[in-house]
Amino acid sequence: MNYTTILVHDAPHLRTVTLNRPERRNAMTPEMQIELLHAFNQAASSGYRALVIKGAGGAFCSGLDLSVLQSMQVKTATEYREDAKRTAQLFRALYELPIPTIAAVHGPAIAGGTGLAMICDFTLATPDAWFGFTEARIGFVPALVSAFLTLHMGDKRSRDLLFTARIFDADEAYRLGLVTEIVAKEQLDMRVQELTHTLAANSPQSLAATKRLMTEERRGWLDIAIQEAIDASVKSRETQDFQEGIAAFLEKRKPHWKA
Repeated sequence: MNYTTILVHDAPHLRTVTLNRPERRNAMTPEMQIELLHAFNQAASSGYRALVIKGAGGAFCSGLDLSVLQSMQVKTATEYREDAKRTAQLFRALYELPIPTIAAVHGPAIAGGTGLAMICDFTLATPDAWFGFTEARIGFVPALVSAFLTLHMGDKRSRDLLFTARIFDADEAYRLGLVTEIVAKEQLDMRVQELTHTLAANSPQSLAATKRLMTEERRGWLDIAIQEAIDASVKSRETQDFQEGIAAFLEKRKPHWKA
């Protein structure tokens, strides 16, 4: 595959995937999701010992691209379902990848960007990183990411982040368990390299078996949760709040919610 929205760099035992739309703060598009999924699946079957995800420019990933939001105003329910299924496939592929995964986060990692970062086995963040599940601000339902967030944090804290849709910094993300460690920006690449060397020194069969065991323990629950999330995502996009939220965001005004 010829990648246009990501960069893929392969070194011995390591694949690094860089979200490469810096002019859009690496905002996500369907094309990026497809390319990421291809890069992940290829890494799973190519003998790599670890996968690193990072962002080009000043951001990790700022969520959905504006063009995607604009197109949502005219999509059909079938098209919404395909969008949700593709996102679910991407998140699950990353979660179940048989090699350790590392997110190197700087700047904003918002909505789906927070999802990508937290689903990785290790999430390293610089002090200027910031996160947020902001979907409720514009009438979205953060259905797909909520399943993985609940796995990481439990129900009570997940409700806090999803219901308030608030932005939180790297320090709070660390306290909540969504970030593994906070690293000075100038040391981030070095720390990623140190971690990958540590992982590469361990038995690849042991790591793969351990990760498979941990994902299998949750597979039944996750199967149900993801299907319900897809259904909830599609249903939410038929609501007045969804249409008003997108319109308000595009028009740069506050939404007017109906009771």
